[in-house]
Amino acid sequence: MHALLLALVAAAGAATAPLDLAPVPGLPNLLQLGVPEVPPEVSARLEQYENARAAVLRDVSADGRAMLVTTRFGSTAQLHLVAAPLGTREQLTFGDEPVSDAAFLPGRPDSLLYLQDEGGGEFFQLYRLDRRTGRSELLTDGRSRHGDLVVSPDGRRFAYSGTGRNGKDADVYVAETDRPAAARRAVEAEGSWSPLDFSRDGRRLLVRRYRAASDADLELVDLATGARTPLLAGKGSVGGAAFSADGRHVYAITDRGADHAALVRVDLAHPAAPPRPVAPGVAWDVEQVVVARDGTVAFTANADGVSLLHAVDPRTGRLRGVPLPGRGVATLRFPPGRSDLLAVGLVSATSPWDAWTVELRGGKAVRWTRSEVGGLDPAGFVEPELVRYPTTGGAEVPAFLYRPRGGGRAPVVVNWHGGPEGQHRPAFSPMVQFLVAELGVAVLQPNVRGSAGYGKDWLALDDGVRREEALKDVPATFQFIASRPDLDAARAVVWGGSYGGYMVLATLTLFPGLARAGVDVVGISSLPSFLESTQAYRRDLRRAEYGDERVPEVRAVQERISPLGRAGAIRVPLLVVQGANDPRVPRSEAEQIVRAVRANGQEVWYVLALDEGHGFKKKENRDHADAVTVAFLQRMLAGAPPAAPPRGAASAR
Repeated sequence: MHALLLALVAAAGAATAPLDLAPVPGLPNLLQLGVPEVPPEVSARLEQYENARAAVLRDVSADGRAMLVTTRFGSTAQLHLVAAPLGTREQLTFGDEPVSDAAFLPGRPDSLLYLQDEGGGEFFQLYRLDRRTGRSELLTDGRSRHGDLVVSPDGRRFAYSGTGRNGKDADVYVAETDRPAAARRAVEAEGSWSPLDFSRDGRRLLVRRYRAASDADLELVDLATGARTPLLAGKGSVGGAAFSADGRHVYAITDRGADHAALVRVDLAHPAAPPRPVAPGVAWDVEQVVVARDGTVAFTANADGVSLLHAVDPRTGRLRGVPLPGRGVATLRFPPGRSDLLAVGLVSATSPWDAWTVELRGGKAVRWTRSEVGGLDPAGFVEPELVRYPTTGGAEVPAFLYRPRGGGRAPVVVNWHGGPEGQHRPAFSPMVQFLVAELGVAVLQPNVRGSAGYGKDWLALDDGVRREEALKDVPATFQFIASRPDLDAARAVVWGGSYGGYMVLATLTLFPGLARAGVDVVGISSLPSFLESTQAYRRDLRRAEYGDERVPEVRAVQERISPLGRAGAIRVPLLVVQGANDPRVPRSEAEQIVRAVRANGQEVWYVLALDEGHGFKKKENRDHADAVTVAFLQRMLAGAPPAAPPRGAASAR
């Protein structure tokens, strides 16, 4: 008995012992373990793809004659002003940390607002930039998490969310532009609240309380009295919302009463009355809505991952499609002083994010930025094929398949998305294009049960204990690969980030023998320990998705499908990539699976960035991690088939 106790104590110590990480030469914020030297030829060719830039639309000026974009010319994405179509990008911020959002202040051309993180911890702070002096003033407390920046159409007020009251609940703050640091709480309540839109006169504010992807409420706040009026009561979720130009109505996106999120109009004189459908003929999830000065409504629908743009005439209610300048994913902004012009951010599978304007009458599109792609010829990039394949329960999984040009059976990288309420969409990825063009690898991006974009029924199919059944989409995915004559199921690797990292580990532990190796980026290794250690402001939101680990029956299922408890089933090499400051999936999730797999004598490569969080935002860190990933995939996709499943290994029931 004494010997057994000593063995258990020794095992517990080994599970928490520090990992012997070594610094990466020339990159002081990167540590790694078990990573061999990356061949220089891998880094050299990959560097061209990594030098692709994106110009992400953040805001458009009131007159439509200037845009704010974030783009990278150094290590991180910074704020730039573009004053003419295809004009020079004038850099406005020069920090070491990335800028995540920004807004003009109408009527105040010398001032801008922006949000910036530090170290990847996602405790974003709000700053005001004085363009005359180039100085930035911190407007928030420097320690809490802030986001959801909204500016009133007249530029006199702005709003944002913040956790300053208790570090857990996100309240809504409102400030006068003349006194930007003197913000007051317009909503102080339990939960995760965010501002959505100001009325034209700046006196009212639409706010949303988010509980889960399938459960969010909308309220109207009178900023003078503090009175709050619930809108669209009932079971379901409310997404975006915007005031009508005259302030008498609200346009809202909701799935209440339907499977798909639809656009409806709420009469504020009778807020409890049933809302009026605005676009009943649109059969896909509506994803965003904006309203122009004259009342024109523009919105996009997510049609199998592709954004479709529509406009509604304010006088007749007539709905018409408006062509976008490309097939991909779009974001929308109306200039506060214009109704004829719509600013559009657009990304496609073969082109990074860029900014455009689209004339609603006539449809003329004008390009404002042209992002570089490392000197590569975009004609060589690959468009994905939309495929579907059967899974359990008679359902079909939609997926995007990127295939290399040429014949033969290609090895496959299965790329699981994060979320879980995420969705793979045709958006530019330098790594995906590199794998397809340079390594001849096919990339399959499934939207398994629980993915967004296909209605609330599909979204809810993996909630709580139902995740165990939904995991059967993993073997269904590999059966699809085996059914394709152009794909080599014997040479398949799984790769994913965040929840996608969990799916990587779940594939290797619950269904051993399917994949030759796995790449886990900031992934969950144990559902209970993840829920107990994620940041406090996220914990209840994640319990709504994964189930409450404090409930014994729920915890039993979570433990049954957690990779950490089945680490002995991993009999193939594993690469783990993690940020030390990750507030969502803490570093401990990565290191406990690294220790467990190493203890079983299996090969593990581990890369840790000390100045990153949930994904790598600094170019030098991302370049190294991607080069390590490519070297790992090259090695794993050549040679012998994957190991046979170990005896006694179980799979998800």
